[in-house]
Amino acid sequence: MDHTNYVRLNTSELTPAVLEGATIYGADDYKVGKIDHIHGSGVSGSAVIDVGGFLGIGAKPVAVPISDLEFMRDEDGDVHAVTSWTKDQLKEMPEHYD
Repeated sequence: MDHTNYVRLNTSELTPAVLEGATIYGADDYKVGKIDHIHGSGVSGSAVIDVGGFLGIGAKPVAVPISDLEFMRDEDGDVHAVTSWTKDQLKEMPEHYD
């Protein structure tokens, strides 16, 4: 997927209402998970990403800094993000518990 033409989100848009449910694409440009929820706000917050599983079953929640994700909107206005993490690297992170 070519992300170069997508509109990047500005800092004021980094809110749970905008980011929750966003698809995350990894370093290899494959889907690595979805944002379940956000802790904090703006670039100092963290995103809890559900990694792996199938149809939401068996997914592992991991927390990453929002600053490790580059959020953007596609041509349909849907929010997604890219990160330098791969799916395997995210799966190796400690599970996040609320």
